Amino acid sequence: MTQLYKEKYRQQFHFSPEEKWMNDPNGMVFFNNEYHLFYQYHPFGTTWGPMHWGHAVSKDLIHWEHLPIALYPDEHGAIFSGSAVVDWNNTSGFFQNGPGLVAIYTSADNYPDSERPRQRQSLAYSTDNGRTWTKYEGNPVLSDVNITDYRDPKVFWHEETNKWVMVLATGQSITIYTSPNLKDWEFASEFGDNAGSHDGVWECPDLFQLPVDGDENIQKWVLFVSIGDNHDFKEGSRTQYFIGDFDGTTFVNENTDETILWMDHGRDNYAGVSWSDILAEDGRRIYIGWMSNWRYANQVPTEDWRSAMTLPRELSLTSSEDGVRLVQKVVPEINSIRKGSQGYQNLTIESNQPTSFNMFSPLMEVNMEFEKQTSNSFGIVLQSSEDEKTVIRYDVEKELISVDRTNAGDNSFSESFPAVQNASLKTKNDRIKLQIFIDASSIEVFANDGKVVFTSLIFPNQPYEKIVLFSNEGNIRVSSLKLTELDSIWGK
Repeated sequence: MTQLYKEKYRQQFHFSPEEKWMNDPNGMVFFNNEYHLFYQYHPFGTTWGPMHWGHAVSKDLIHWEHLPIALYPDEHGAIFSGSAVVDWNNTSGFFQNGPGLVAIYTSADNYPDSERPRQRQSLAYSTDNGRTWTKYEGNPVLSDVNITDYRDPKVFWHEETNKWVMVLATGQSITIYTSPNLKDWEFASEFGDNAGSHDGVWECPDLFQLPVDGDENIQKWVLFVSIGDNHDFKEGSRTQYFIGDFDGTTFVNENTDETILWMDHGRDNYAGVSWSDILAEDGRRIYIGWMSNWRYANQVPTEDWRSAMTLPRELSLTSSEDGVRLVQKVVPEINSIRKGSQGYQNLTIESNQPTSFNMFSPLMEVNMEFEKQTSNSFGIVLQSSEDEKTVIRYDVEKELISVDRTNAGDNSFSESFPAVQNASLKTKNDRIKLQIFIDASSIEVFANDGKVVFTSLIFPNQPYEKIVLFSNEGNIRVSSLKLTELDSIWGK
């Protein structure tokens, strides 16, 4: 155990389990000054298996305390993804003395005498801040024999209609149910038959409201839908979102059915959802995702543990010429692990004459602003050698930003892993801002204050040591460059 969290590729400032397999974040809820993170967990292996709910808590979203497994498989099956809420008014009748936590999750087994999967929704409750859980004796509380993929309940209290709302992934759609007490559920509506991408099975929905451009008088609803892997499409599993309105019963998409909005343009952000019950005086909508992809999640080259979560992100909505769009920013609590930094200003990178800087730590945050001059493409290279590097490039003519990991390190475990990940991005006042977080086996890129995001695993054989700024066929100006060392969250 002395080497725990020191293994090769082990993420140092992202959450990962002490050992074994992890996938989707589950049951994220804030209660009594703690952020709870549950997650899909297989305690007996490093590949997907019989699902439990692992559990960790945090005071600051950055440093995590591991707790014992919260939910184990039972007579109703394995414990698939779901959510947790604070039952403030004891609508469930589970609590005698004040509010408590209720988990709503999918029980997964097979229909009797059959190989057909059976997925039903169940409840568990906790009266001691999530440390122990009691399964509801009336489980399961919701089932539908006609729908095979019937999972991942995300539940919230809808103030205007005085009811609980559940959004549930149902094959190629999202089905919405309502309840007065978390036990008795009634069909409300269905969304998504023809809307957005249907490249894979729909999973892990979330539905919440956000102000537009910070104006509390203009509110929109955001619906997240993750899409499972389909080998006909190169990207593997990924997450889309819809913008619209919700009246407590029906979600109405404000964009055309053909409009597809991707949450993340990297390959490695899946099944993410947001925390419930963050206090009104805080007011943030905070999200975390599973940092992997079903295309190769079981094969990545880690040994005693598998998978980490993204950095927690604050979500907001902004107006653009294309419509209202999602913005993601790493939570400011990240400041707790920032250490020393080096800053540079007003650098000119001349055509085909790259400028390099030594990375004084393998764990680093890079903040920079490029000012377009005569260049046709420019960017930044993170490298351990000429042969092993990740390239972030902006193509001026195509207005395209890319993260190229084709030579980032070990990619022998999957033909799908080497990839150039692309997204459209316009300059703002001829400038591109980048914020990059570099961990032992991942990079997260936030462009133009989080309007475009890439989350990407990388497996360098040696930690990256050098940052190279380049410009092709013309010059650029780097008005600012700041390199900041980040601390490990796992102690010494």
